[in-house]
Amino acid sequence: MRGRLILRIVALTVMVAFSLVAQHTYAADSYKIGAAFALTGPAAMIGDPSKKMADMLLKEINDGGGVNGHPIEMITYDTASDPTRAVTVIRRLVNKDKVLAVIGPTTTGSAMASIKFIQDSEVPMIACVGGSPVVIPVKKWVFKSPQTGIVAAERLFDYFVEKGIKKVALMTSAGGFGSSGKKALLDQAESRGLKIVADHRYNDKDTDMSAQITAIRGTDAQAIVVWGIGPAPAIITKNVKQLGDKIPVFMSHGQADPSFIRLAGSAAEGVRMPASRFIVADLLSDNDSRKPFLQKIKKAYEARYGPVSTHTGYAYDALQILVRALEKAGPDRAKLRDAIEKTKGYVGINGTFNMSPDDHNGLTKKSLVMVMVKDGGWVIVP
Repeated sequence: MRGRLILRIVALTVMVAFSLVAQHTYAADSYKIGAAFALTGPAAMIGDPSKKMADMLLKEINDGGGVNGHPIEMITYDTASDPTRAVTVIRRLVNKDKVLAVIGPTTTGSAMASIKFIQDSEVPMIACVGGSPVVIPVKKWVFKSPQTGIVAAERLFDYFVEKGIKKVALMTSAGGFGSSGKKALLDQAESRGLKIVADHRYNDKDTDMSAQITAIRGTDAQAIVVWGIGPAPAIITKNVKQLGDKIPVFMSHGQADPSFIRLAGSAAEGVRMPASRFIVADLLSDNDSRKPFLQKIKKAYEARYGPVSTHTGYAYDALQILVRALEKAGPDRAKLRDAIEKTKGYVGINGTFNMSPDDHNGLTKKSLVMVMVKDGGWVIVP
């Protein structure tokens, strides 16, 4: 009896030891990558869907055998929409967790704050932010998956020229995304025959922008362009309606999100903006070759998490670009960086990516469509 008990204890000990060895082997064989997303704070509307999409894609990749037989282990931290915290968590990912590359962060300000550390550490980072300065001018170790503000401004101004809109009022966030967007808009306006008749700023935590809207009402503006993310653009939209202003409102490419419609309510009706084709995948022409691909991912995501936003695809493309680079370069940071830079013809959610030493984004204005809020949803603007 005592002998059997000893045998059972020995067998159990061996099984536990084997389990620990197996777990250690898995960890040693895995490719570790980092993710820094704003899961709380004003930018959570971008960071939360980014994490959910990354988790969904990661499971698919690992279920399919990982990368060259190696599972991917993604270590994720919350930046809390704060640039200082973003730098802290990215330092931890690089120095403590020893990741091969970083996906994120979520905001332009957080990405800009992280650049020096990333460059000094020589670790590839694919940011999920819209601001142009993150990759313009090019930084050796920094890339990004969403369209730049420059590209979005080009697409928006194409629409203005087409519709005969020549006088524009600006409402831009004082944050990093708004500041870079303002520069992109001002830099392009004159060459497109547009006149900026008002130029106002707001802070992301402001709860009323009626004063700026009242000032704009005193101009001959044909359109109000709001460039920012988070709740503030929805508040501005409501302020416009509350003041009885009939000037049409346009948003940046960062605002095509269900939360905008929810927060702005009926005031969102008719608001237009450039956006990823992803949010209107079901409305695309059957001649669009990307329609089935976008519909498939949209359906899978919405079955788990609910409506997609223009931000949902940011982490998907970042992770796919990184995975493709890993397949070619393996777990070597320098070779991985080079492989990311050589990304060509990758058809992603946000468009077809063609990167180069001179372009660490790889998307053009053709990757965006103009959309409008109608009946509480999105339609393509003709």
